[in-house]
Amino acid sequence: MLLIPSARRSPDKSEEGLLDFDLLPPISLYVHMPWCTRKCPYCDFYSRAISTPVPEELFLAAMRKDLESSVALVKGRQISTIYIGGGTPSLLSAGCIKKLMHGIRELLLIAPNAEITIEVNPGTFDLEKVRAYRDAGINRLSLGIQTFSQRHLDLLRRTHDLDQAKEAIRIARESFDNINFDFMYGLPGQTIDDLDRDLSMAVSYAPEHLSFYHFSIEPETEFETAPPELPDDDSVADMQDMVEVTLAVAGYENYEVSAFSRPGLQCRHNVNYWQFGDYLSIGAGSHSKITTDGKVIRQTRYADPAQYMQLALKGNAVDQQYVLTDEDLSFEFMLNALRLRKGFYPEMFEERTTLSLDTIKPYLNKAEKDGLLYRDPTIIRPTEKGMRFLSDLKLIFLPE
Repeated sequence: MLLIPSARRSPDKSEEGLLDFDLLPPISLYVHMPWCTRKCPYCDFYSRAISTPVPEELFLAAMRKDLESSVALVKGRQISTIYIGGGTPSLLSAGCIKKLMHGIRELLLIAPNAEITIEVNPGTFDLEKVRAYRDAGINRLSLGIQTFSQRHLDLLRRTHDLDQAKEAIRIARESFDNINFDFMYGLPGQTIDDLDRDLSMAVSYAPEHLSFYHFSIEPETEFETAPPELPDDDSVADMQDMVEVTLAVAGYENYEVSAFSRPGLQCRHNVNYWQFGDYLSIGAGSHSKITTDGKVIRQTRYADPAQYMQLALKGNAVDQQYVLTDEDLSFEFMLNALRLRKGFYPEMFEERTTLSLDTIKPYLNKAEKDGLLYRDPTIIRPTEKGMRFLSDLKLIFLPE
């Protein structure tokens, strides 16, 4: 059962603006490994290409010091999920991952049933690593497959080929019974038949979870400078329909705009983000959102890996920190919660922001009038139209 906090504004006028929680939101831990063997031309996640071995000892020492410096912020709260992402975490050795998890357990209180995920890329891990992950307490793998088309893997300049993708799935299944595949659709030159083959093969492996992202050209990526030709909007809409219908028939629930799972196997870590829970993040370029001392703060770690490690060892990994305003709280809540197909119950808005739902009533009215939002006394959720035009829906809640 998910425990939901009751929150309200502090009645003490000398502490106006402070939050008063009877129970704090759930909290997760995100660990960012910032290196890849090479940077994919479409990727806007923070990572750096590395041509030499990862400096594992320095990395571990910096991460531990970063975590030691952050423990006071969580004040003994129980960590409900852990996600090791990147970058390419599977570049790290089996021993490094074991030491990382051991250090986390020494410093934080981890829930007995915590979901613990690591991202792995085909071609950068083997059976020894997979078994080490399991031994370290990791219980969920996320495989960056992206596509089963060798032509598209080449175009995306992925570091793995089709045979390595298939072998990675075989190895992963030997030790894990909770696996996610990351895929994209709307790829350059992709046809509906190409996507049909991807879907058929993905479903044949019966993963517990599938993430199907709409491919897009992101700012500050190589593809922004030299964009490839993409399928037209009508074709992409047909592809989205195919993804949703095919996976529904195969027994997957489309619980979030890009996420599909077997019943009861949603990604709990991401759901905590979307429900505006808290998360502590460590690692170069990572972001945290933490409720502490009567306020909600955001932190950003230094992005350059060398600078991050140097400063983290001195207890100074945080580059920026700021307190969320009322406008920040309301917009960020809606930005995340509207990704969920089932939406949220109205009380959750107040519980996670301490603001009255009346503060966003004009925006709710407009979204409902535009046919993008459904609401009644028990639920607020996007309509099917709202899910299709999610960017338009979220922009309604952007403060003027």
